[in-house]
Amino acid sequence: MGEAAIELAGVHKEFAVHGERVQAVRRLDLTVAQGEFFSLLGPSGCGKTTTMRMIAGFEEPTGGTVRLDGQDVTGVAPHKRDVNMVFQSYALFPHLTAYENVAFGLERKRVARGEIRKRVGEMLDIVSLTGMDKRAPRELSGGQQQRVALARALVNRPRALLLDEPLGALDLKLRQQMQTELKRIQREVGITFVYVTHDQGEALTMSDRIAVMRAGAIEQLGPPRAIYERPVTRFVAGFIGTSNIIDGTVERVDDGVAVLTYGPGERVLVPTTAAAGTALEVSVRPEKIDLSREQPAGTGCSMLSGVVKDVVYHGTSTNYTVTTAAGPDLVVFDQNARDAEDLAGPGDRVHLTWSPQHSYPIGVS
Repeated sequence: MGEAAIELAGVHKEFAVHGERVQAVRRLDLTVAQGEFFSLLGPSGCGKTTTMRMIAGFEEPTGGTVRLDGQDVTGVAPHKRDVNMVFQSYALFPHLTAYENVAFGLERKRVARGEIRKRVGEMLDIVSLTGMDKRAPRELSGGQQQRVALARALVNRPRALLLDEPLGALDLKLRQQMQTELKRIQREVGITFVYVTHDQGEALTMSDRIAVMRAGAIEQLGPPRAIYERPVTRFVAGFIGTSNIIDGTVERVDDGVAVLTYGPGERVLVPTTAAAGTALEVSVRPEKIDLSREQPAGTGCSMLSGVVKDVVYHGTSTNYTVTTAAGPDLVVFDQNARDAEDLAGPGDRVHLTWSPQHSYPIGVS
């Protein structure tokens, strides 16, 4: 990581609810690097928005320190912090044009008119709104209004931009398009983005790093691929995408690979240093599993047999739910990359295989 743009040291926040003290954020230590696209991800009530509001200055921490570019801003008013915030509601001035909305902050700062024209023009170009500067908000689509709100926040050249679920009001296809656009804009302007969302897909698509939050604390922090492929808790495994969780006990360890057995020929192989007799929770992503009607050959992979419980067609993939001896039903995603019928139907017996490297032990190295 480069220089720190945002630092939280021992930050916590308590609220009084019906006479009781409720901890919204618990002793948070966090550093966001300059120019990073950083996401706070978690379910409703996990503390992610409260954390962002403390960075912005809209909430004062009960304890701890907030630093921006190395400066302690704890207790500093929001308008004196060099950050801007974009909300789910665009909050555009309906009586002003797109140009006037973007220029508003610069005019309040009494920036020279020529400089305003230059900076607003550049920003409208960056957010792909060139030629729409004279349109009122009502004449723009939801995605275009969101771009105006972004341009208005960025034109002041803040050190960091805070985004609180800004795409939540858009339909699915537009939201997916805007995810790509947001990442492009962030790279182009080079400003630190801190993004709050409960949408795992958004966080995985755009972020350099993700902090997965639960009950006011960070459960896991890291790059999207690491969080998806190697969840450190059962909560993260279940919250980020879809994951199969298999419980078992290590029977033996062969060359650094633990063997969990569930009957004759039924086994799960897990790379781990755990010793024989250790109880494990193992995460396996549905797209890593191969499903076949035929008994597989070979011994170097995890192998479970079972009965298909349900089949759901999703266009790009067909999802199978399979009951096995390993416990809970397993979900398998089969990509529809060929013209073929379903691999199996409800009631059919099938065989599941996957590579040992795709079994990840939760909470164990």
